[in-house]
Amino acid sequence: MLSEGDKILQRVAQALQKVLIIDPQPAGARMLADALRNLYACEVWIAPTRQKAIELLQSVMPQAVFVELSGPGLDGVELTRQLRRSEFACRKVPVIVTTATATAQSIIAARDAGAHEFLRKPYTSKDLLRRLEAVALKPRPWVEAVAYVGPDRRRFNSGEYAGRRKRKADVSETPEAAKLAQAFKILKSASLAMSGDPNQALRSMRVQADDLYEAAVALKDVRLARAAGELQKYLRAVQTITAENAQALSAVVGELLKLAPGEPAPRQAMKAA
Repeated sequence: MLSEGDKILQRVAQALQKVLIIDPQPAGARMLADALRNLYACEVWIAPTRQKAIELLQSVMPQAVFVELSGPGLDGVELTRQLRRSEFACRKVPVIVTTATATAQSIIAARDAGAHEFLRKPYTSKDLLRRLEAVALKPRPWVEAVAYVGPDRRRFNSGEYAGRRKRKADVSETPEAAKLAQAFKILKSASLAMSGDPNQALRSMRVQADDLYEAAVALKDVRLARAAGELQKYLRAVQTITAENAQALSAVVGELLKLAPGEPAPRQAMKAA
């Protein structure tokens, strides 16, 4: 009979069969690759440069990525940010940033770029296992905003956490109400970013329209479901935000935002350049 530890290893192994290591230092990359293969018998690819990493991200479709914080020709934080905002099929892949020179500033920078976890070197097998179990077995909700794209940074506001560090507002809200509030907030920001970051604004609007519709159905809010459905319909016909369609899109979004709890009518978004 398998022990509980063995069962966890099996579950993680099933979720992480392909791993990409991005590290310009060959010795460190090989050490991590050997540890991963010994633990999970997974396939491991190593990219010593940003260019090679971009190639492998698109061809390999890894289920987890380890990226060095910095090195010759590599900025792990910027690469993570670019991945999150890319059109790659694996843009939501769990990213674990590694470094031997961790600081509070670098940890915050990695988190804000969209990384899932941070692993200090030198690390133990227990440290590595803890990070892998977190990304494989405890996925966090995905946030598709404009200023931030990545896993929910509020680790202690996940649905399964009820400890003292959980936000009071999240304790009192139902999951549907919390999802509704966040979607309205992000949608408003996206509508105001159509000129500055049109591609991400459009992608964010699509996600928020879907989330608002799902929440409306769960809450049996007919008006909200109808307004969110109208935005979904409009967005399906929009490939890019242009000067010609920005004003009409802003109007559709504005009608939906009027239904946000306690929110005044939003100001007009700037026209796209």
